[in-house]
Order: sequence, then structure tokens, then C-alpha cells
Amino acid sequence: MKIKTKEISHPLLKEKEIKLFIKRIDLIHPFISGNKWYKLKYNLLEAKKQNTNTVLTFGGAYSNHISATSFAAKEKGFKSIGIIRGEETLPLNDTLDFAKKQGMSTHYVSRSDYRKKYTDDFIDKLREKFGNFYLVPEGGTNELAIKGAQEILDRNDTQDFICTAIGTGGTISGIINSSCDNQKVLGFPAIKGGEDLEKDISEWTNKENWKLFSDYHFGGYAKISEGLIQFIMDFYNIQNIPLDAVYTGKMMMGILDLVAKDYFAKGSEILAIHTGGLQGNIGFNKRFGLNLPHNL
Repeated sequence: MKIKTKEISHPLLKEKEIKLFIKRIDLIHPFISGNKWYKLKYNLLEAKKQNTNTVLTFGGAYSNHISATSFAAKEKGFKSIGIIRGEETLPLNDTLDFAKKQGMSTHYVSRSDYRKKYTDDFIDKLREKFGNFYLVPEGGTNELAIKGAQEILDRNDTQDFICTAIGTGGTISGIINSSCDNQKVLGFPAIKGGEDLEKDISEWTNKENWKLFSDYHFGGYAKISEGLIQFIMDFYNIQNIPLDAVYTGKMMMGILDLVAKDYFAKGSEILAIHTGGLQGNIGFNKRFGLNLPHNL
């Protein structure tokens, strides 16, 4: 599969003599875009191998994972169930409306119950209610997801630094595993307290050529600022590349901030992974009257 990679032109990069490229895995599929395509790939193959006709997963009301899973399940002939954190709000937002149109059955649980989602008792109750299903974890992260994420990099990705946004840590774990020893993988958590992800990532990889930068979450998951929104709009107008406000926008701002602070040596080459998530911009546009680029 040929994935488009584009070099970014920016005065700061020219001044610091650094090359920055962006790998557009968000273009793999219009609805199962970016890292979700890789993370679901082997999970759905395993569900088929187990002769299961239903997949069940978890997510928030604006979850890219819920959106992608609903479409992927439909495309591969599975029924899908989404366990959604919080109360149902009508009318449905675009993410949940899209999932429902793909045939996903959505069920809402309280935030306190949601925290118990991986306990045996909670899973047993789900099986009593829905029957047999193949369980895909929140964000899609498990061993099979990491196996898929290991395919994001290919032999042409020889840059010194590989950068990615982080949600649950699965994508960066796969990238670390497939990176070369002379490369450094940099992660940009989208959540506050992202440094806690280090323990999770260490369980998925034995390599040590990686580092997290946890200061670019802009207040926490799905939190935004005027500066972030302006950056995304300017980046789109100049580079013609849409970024999302939850993950890739924050990552790209972080990368350029590190460039400005001389973290990267002169002559360095950086590859940023565009993990998708653009459907999430629709919700921001409606909630805050913005005009962020999206893919729907």
C-alpha cells in the first residue's frame, strides 16, 4: 500500500535547517482513517477466525474509534455494539449519528460503571445482555492492534525522528517496535497526565528509543485554545493539510515548538504520522461555531 508523504515548508524549519515530513495515513480510507485502520485490521481478522458475528467496543461520545469501528464492522459483515461513556444526548452528535447509520447499536453507561469496563463482572453482564461477541478494547489497543500499528512505518521511512500523537499508547508502541535503533520515536499525549502512559507503553515494547512530551495537551483530552485553532487553520491554508484538534494539531504544534527550542540538531529529518481523527472536527465546529477542516 503506497502512503503519501509530503515535506512541510515553513520558515522556522528553513531557519533551523531541519526537514519535516508528514505521512498521510489518514488518507488510507475515508471512514476508517489513519491509525484506526491498522489497529482494527487484525482484530477483525481474529473475530472472523473465532466465528463471531458481533464486535463490541467502548468509547466516548466523540470517539474516533467508535466511528471507525462502526464502519469497519459493517464493511466486514459484523454487527457492532458501542458502549458509550455518559448519558445519551439528543439529537445525537455527528460521531454517534454516523455510527448508528452504520448499524452500530449504542448503549450508554454511567462514568462510574464505565471505569469498570474491563472487570470480569462487567464483561459477564454484557455477555448476558448481548450474547457472544468479540471484544475490541477502548481505542482498539491490544496486542493485535499493536501488530497492525507495526505496519505504519515502511523501509522508506528513514528519518531521524518519528513523531505521533498518543491516545491509549497502542499506535506509538507499534511504531517503536518497527522503528530502527538509530531512530528516536517521540510521542505527544493528547491527555493530561500523559506521562502515566509510559508504563503502558513499556509493557508493549522492549525498546528504549522513545520519549514522551506531555506538555502539549492544551488542558486535557479534547480541550482546545484559540492558539491551537488558529494554528490548525493556518496550517491548512498554507500546507493544504487538515489537522484535527484532539490529536494531530497538538502534535504538530509540539513539533514546531521543539524545533524553535532547538531540541532537534541542525540537519535532522523528522517524520510526523498523520493518524486521522478529522471527523472529530465536525463536533468542534458545531459546538463552538468554528470552521475546522474535516473529512465528512
